[in-house]
Amino acid sequence: MKNTIELTINGEKTEAMQGEYIVDAARRQGIYIPTLCNLPGIKPAGSCRICTVFVNDRLMTSCTTPVGRGMEIVTESKELDDFRNSVVELLLVEGNHLCPSCEKGGNCELQAMGYRLKVMAPRFPYQFPDREIDANNPKLIKDHNRCILCKRCIRTIFDEEGHHIFAFRYRGHDLQIIIDPTYGKNMTDEQAQKAMDNCPVGALLYRGIGFSTPIGKRKYDKKPIGSEIENKRRKEVLS
Repeated sequence: MKNTIELTINGEKTEAMQGEYIVDAARRQGIYIPTLCNLPGIKPAGSCRICTVFVNDRLMTSCTTPVGRGMEIVTESKELDDFRNSVVELLLVEGNHLCPSCEKGGNCELQAMGYRLKVMAPRFPYQFPDREIDANNPKLIKDHNRCILCKRCIRTIFDEEGHHIFAFRYRGHDLQIIIDPTYGKNMTDEQAQKAMDNCPVGALLYRGIGFSTPIGKRKYDKKPIGSEIENKRRKEVLS
């Protein structure tokens, strides 16, 4: 195969495409690396850090690190599990995530990640921040209580002239992602739907369809997050 390099993932030698990121190379091999900010085909941001892996005994984010010849990559270990667990716990306590009443429950990647990593009672104190719900946009409701600042909306939703419809506001502990009042007012139904679909949590809700899929029939109600990637690997091994 042209333009490929050899490397090792979890002790197995494999090939990857020159220039692709570790998380994508692993995904093609049926190896699931947890991530909340990454979207295939979109320039990575390295915001959530959950995709951190060992590369030649160094911790590196797999969504922003291109593959290299001779790399020895470890995607699963007790240390990595504990690190990922702590990140999810921090995300849960930093905001106000009321899963039983959330419209995205069952479709929420943060919730599904918590189940996969067996997050129980977080080791960190809950912050209970006082945050607003922005209902000014005619298409979307923005709940700052649920936002994990992954930047998916910023990186994927633009108007016809290429302007970002979502943007950062404030800094530090007060940092928020908002719907730009100028560019956001002309958002189309398709853009609003895409924004909600791309959001890994329930921070963006397309007006009027929050509970359109009944509980019990949602994406992660029966299949855990990452299972579609891992099932592909199992089928290849069995064949």
